[in-house]
Amino acid sequence: MNIHEYQAKALLRSYGAPVSDGRVVLKADEAKIAASEMDGPLWVVKAQIHAGGRGKGRFKEADAGSAGGVRMAKSVEEAEKEAKAMLGRTLVTKQTGPTGKQVNRVYIEDGSEIKKEFYLAILVDRQTSQISFVASTEGGMDIEEVAAKSPEKILSFSVDPATGYQGFHGRRIAFNLGLSGKQIKQCVALMGNLFRMFVEKDMEMLEINPLIVSNSDDLKCLDAKMGFDGNAIYRHTDISELRDTTEEDPKELEASKYDLNYIALEGEIGCMVNGAGLAMATMDIIKLYGAEPANFLDVGGGATKEKVTEAFKIITSDPQVKGILVNIFGGIMRCDVIAEGVVAAVKEVGLQVPLVVRLEGTNVEKGKQIINESDVNVIAADDLKDGAQKIVAAVKSN
Repeated sequence: MNIHEYQAKALLRSYGAPVSDGRVVLKADEAKIAASEMDGPLWVVKAQIHAGGRGKGRFKEADAGSAGGVRMAKSVEEAEKEAKAMLGRTLVTKQTGPTGKQVNRVYIEDGSEIKKEFYLAILVDRQTSQISFVASTEGGMDIEEVAAKSPEKILSFSVDPATGYQGFHGRRIAFNLGLSGKQIKQCVALMGNLFRMFVEKDMEMLEINPLIVSNSDDLKCLDAKMGFDGNAIYRHTDISELRDTTEEDPKELEASKYDLNYIALEGEIGCMVNGAGLAMATMDIIKLYGAEPANFLDVGGGATKEKVTEAFKIITSDPQVKGILVNIFGGIMRCDVIAEGVVAAVKEVGLQVPLVVRLEGTNVEKGKQIINESDVNVIAADDLKDGAQKIVAAVKSN
């Protein structure tokens, strides 16, 4: 689960991390009041969407201006003007794709004089399964770009869970970033607070880009991006309340209500599969035969008829879908349950595209009987290869 920058900064502030004073604005007429509550003389107006690259992004609407989603203002009136220009407009960045995302809120904060910029991240290292720090002197840039061009400028190390965070970890980062004097002490304390927050809040990723040295020679978190482990959100009601469902794909949001593992993709063939490994194999073989999957969907081993029905409805709600492949290898999941769910869903929402069903495993004969005795127009497949070939051919012939 992701949260907005202004929410991330409020969380940072609660853990003692230095951040700028700021106000979130949901309506254009609130912008002037919000800006006037800060000292100035420089204000930063930031579009709040769940995507990076906002500053280099562009708005689709001409009346939003040619600047990106992060703008400087030298007066309260200018801050109000920029906030009004952004709200309700669609911001396109390299992370949003060409469709972009609508800006429903902006964050106005005090501007900061910057002496130096750094990159800092805390994440879970998949190789070691330990929490790792990543730091670089190249702040304000995409870390992927730095890794590709100047990997020697990136410091990365894991923290032994047996000892947890120690002062020498913070000093290692401070010395690598070239900090001196009081900044070293600040860095040790800040890293400790960030590490504690990361563990206590079950985070997956924390990125501060940039972490800056201000004109008073103090460290400050100028931007923040956070991701939380979705499987642990139930332990943190304060974090779950920060969820902004308007930033999520409506189909993925609906799937989460029924505990379905669904990810929307950009292809034309909808997939309903049981088991993540089989789902990946199904997507691969669809690509092998010249088409693209429209989604990843694992109904799981304990799916009910109702759950399967909802899964089918979510697939058919995608206007990109030109055909559907149901691929079930029944073990814990029984083929008759899948068949009942598919038949029920087709009767409820109708079927406007070709449907290929491959069933194998537990209660397979009963499942095939349910489908054969229904009036649903289904193309039967003998195996995965046969199913993929048939759905691709059916879609291309339409």
